[in-house]
Amino acid sequence: MIYETLEILKDQVSEYLELKQSEANLVVLENVAKIDDPEITTMNDKIVLSLVNIEEEISLKNNPNIRIKNGETVYKNKPIHLNVYILFSANRTVYTRSITSVSYILEFFQGKNVFTQTNTPLNPTITTLDHITEFKFNVSLFTPTFEQLNYIWGTLGGKSLPSILYKVSIVKVESDTITDKGTPITQIEATLKNKTL
Repeated sequence: MIYETLEILKDQVSEYLELKQSEANLVVLENVAKIDDPEITTMNDKIVLSLVNIEEEISLKNNPNIRIKNGETVYKNKPIHLNVYILFSANRTVYTRSITSVSYILEFFQGKNVFTQTNTPLNPTITTLDHITEFKFNVSLFTPTFEQLNYIWGTLGGKSLPSILYKVSIVKVESDTITDKGTPITQIEATLKNKTL
């Protein structure tokens, strides 16, 4: 679900930037660390969306994963709830256009920070989203310190670009594997004996 979430965000931000800057397909999903690779030209004059970090949301780790389906109790392993950190890097040919693009991205997420299947129509041309029927995630601005930002760009290769970092919560990853099945408990019977002292 991580890849699908990033595709949804790429598509939504790209649509918004097209309205604001009259340029189609400005956002690409790529590894910004490879921006200087001469063989990769897809990032030229684009906004590059990259996955920076993944962390587990441990507050939701202890929820049981038991469902009753067709009169049968189905047991599954608990789903993993993730927070993913994404970086929008503006690699425009003109610096002022880079800053303008970053400003519009800020504006977009200020206006829409919750994404669900009801408020976010999926692009039918993205075939990887065909199996998605239900989703919900929140996007919030994440502001690293100067030291953290320096470390991020140092890890990514050192070339700093106008950029903005967001935390996407909560991406749910769940396998269809069933670990056990059983009949549901519908009634409890007991016989109590009265003891006298």
